[in-house]
Amino acid sequence: MNSPLVSVGLPLALAVIMFGLGLSLTVTDFTRIAKSPRTVAIALLCQLIALPAVAFGLVLLFDLPALLAVGMMLLAASPGGTTANLFSHLFRGDVALNVSLTAVNSIIAVVTLPLVTNFAIGYFDPADGGESVGLQFGKVVQVFAIVLVPVGLGMLVRRRSAAFADRMDRPVRIGSALILLLVILGTIAAESDTLADSLGEVGAITVLFCLTSLTIGYFVPRLLGVPDRQAIACSMEVGIHNSTIAITIAISVLDSTELAIPAAIYGVLMFPLAAAFGFLITRRRTSVPAVAE
Repeated sequence: MNSPLVSVGLPLALAVIMFGLGLSLTVTDFTRIAKSPRTVAIALLCQLIALPAVAFGLVLLFDLPALLAVGMMLLAASPGGTTANLFSHLFRGDVALNVSLTAVNSIIAVVTLPLVTNFAIGYFDPADGGESVGLQFGKVVQVFAIVLVPVGLGMLVRRRSAAFADRMDRPVRIGSALILLLVILGTIAAESDTLADSLGEVGAITVLFCLTSLTIGYFVPRLLGVPDRQAIACSMEVGIHNSTIAITIAISVLDSTELAIPAAIYGVLMFPLAAAFGFLITRRRTSVPAVAE
């Protein structure tokens, strides 16, 4: 995909999204994790270790082609999306915890995402005609730039003027959504045949991965004694990935549309799946007598 709509529009959309995230963050969001370090550690272990392991197992089980397999691992290594905050709010989760987890996840992902992706590339060896893909140092710097620099700028703006940051929050969210929608529609139109062919290959695995992620994110913390509201926050953070990061890295950094297919399909399916999961655990909570936490 050499279209300017993708090569320029996709990184721009991600930059605006991450800038919007920065506008909502303060240093307090990072220091807040000291109040519940155990819960944060559990969520991060689920995110950073359990999910790549689950994705790897599913990829082997479904015997995906090499590029799609790497794309699934890239998706699994991507951090939680800002949409997790919205779903957590809808289902009475601890939104403050979500904000803190998203902030920490975005920083850690700059290191873990290249590690997981390079492992997948080395294992599945998606070389085509002798030309291999990989996140070399220069590309890792690109990942750093497109993920963390906009967040830092947004946080700087909030520090200088919280009132301006609050006013800009809604326009930035709307603007990023519109840019992203335009890019996605353009990509779908240009790659409709590839997407249609791949939907049958990765549709089922993305559904299973999303549901497994949400389940792990909720029940592992609950089994380890985490209160229900925080477990809901963990579930949404672990289960709702920032697929835009995975798509941007696949297309703009690794120059492969096929690598982006799992994240693109996941990005559409995760919304109804997360809503259904949130409804079920909320219904379960209200149907079971409350216990002291």
